[in-house]
Amino acid sequence: MATYTYQQLYGSGSIGENLSLLKLFTFTNPSGSSYFTMETNRNNQGFYDSSSLTNFIGTYVVSESMGQVSSSYISSVVVQPGVSSFKFTPAFAIVSGSNYYLRGTGMYSLTIS
Repeated sequence: MATYTYQQLYGSGSIGENLSLLKLFTFTNPSGSSYFTMETNRNNQGFYDSSSLTNFIGTYVVSESMGQVSSSYISSVVVQPGVSSFKFTPAFAIVSGSNYYLRGTGMYSLTIS
């Protein structure tokens, strides 16, 4: 289980952590609506291409109010004020934390368990 502060998620973000099996992403947001994104590392030109890993294929359980947007390379949600969460089960046995970044706006904390 890891906890991230808004300072760690802001700007360039934080290197991810290894994901396998079901993971629960819990947000504690004392401020207004914010955003959270998990993003696969881009190539040297700043794009996704055929060599990019498809880290975010899998099963999500997300409330409608979180307005999830996802592709094979990125997954984003709206983080509402208060406590909210979503679940993600990767399609692959493991998603290596060194292959993606966690990014966010707003003043929430994130716990992945």
